[in-house]
Amino acid sequence: MKLALGPVLFFWQRDTLMQFYAEMAEQPLDIIYLGETVCSKRRSFSLDDWLGLGREMQQQTQAQIVLSGLTLVEAASELSSLKRLCANGEFLVEANDMSAVHYLSENKLPFVGGPALNIYSGHTLAEFIEAGMLRWSPPVESSAQIIFSALTQLDQLKILRPEVEVFAYGHLPLAYSARCFTARSENRPKDDCELCCIKYAEGIPLLSQEGQALFTINGIQTMSAEVNNLLADFPSLQAAGVDIARLSPRAQGMTDVIAAWDKVRRGEHAPLAVQGCNGYWHGRPGMVSVEEVGLC
Repeated sequence: MKLALGPVLFFWQRDTLMQFYAEMAEQPLDIIYLGETVCSKRRSFSLDDWLGLGREMQQQTQAQIVLSGLTLVEAASELSSLKRLCANGEFLVEANDMSAVHYLSENKLPFVGGPALNIYSGHTLAEFIEAGMLRWSPPVESSAQIIFSALTQLDQLKILRPEVEVFAYGHLPLAYSARCFTARSENRPKDDCELCCIKYAEGIPLLSQEGQALFTINGIQTMSAEVNNLLADFPSLQAAGVDIARLSPRAQGMTDVIAAWDKVRRGEHAPLAVQGCNGYWHGRPGMVSVEEVGLC
């Protein structure tokens, strides 16, 4: 199984990003996604900077470099930037919005279908494959059964399967909004947010009135409170037809996370349980760990 490093979903300083990717270039990764997927105001890197970083990393690592586009496109300027990203002429693009799919398909450019695209069945998969999708990252709430069923349906349609990449580690991106929740938490309007999300390297925990962690606020993005971790589910990932495990960047400890996944994919036994949640993979509420509640 291949290991992919997903795009950084949080807003980090430029120096932090540079240091992070210098470290990631030395890791046993097969695919590295670069780019801003959450908010167009986050400009630590411009598109030219991302392209330059991609070229540098190609010299340092054997990993495939992929550029990721915005998930929520709201303005003409964002659409223009997205078109430029899609037409970069060097790197494969991850489409996270149908506007990117339309542009890439129209220009007969292959692409990765990101987890924000609503693809749940073999028939939908077939439409996207016809449009040029060569790798599918299912929505993060997809269970092993949903993925297996979609691939089986695709086989029945006699259509060659794309690569399948599952969001296997990290805070799950659950929803996007036109409003910025981080700005709201500081009583700021979205248009005058002063990029306050840069103060929260892994977002803001959102608790219930009883003090239970429910979500993580990350600008316009709502994420899971718990870190999704499917390392203990490695055998069932393989059985479901998964080709790639996507590891979503966190501010600390990513080298240890990658090392643990690399050991298991090279033959070491998967742990019986890990810290984090894995409910969605088992068709259960996403915030639970099925091992802890005895559902596995």
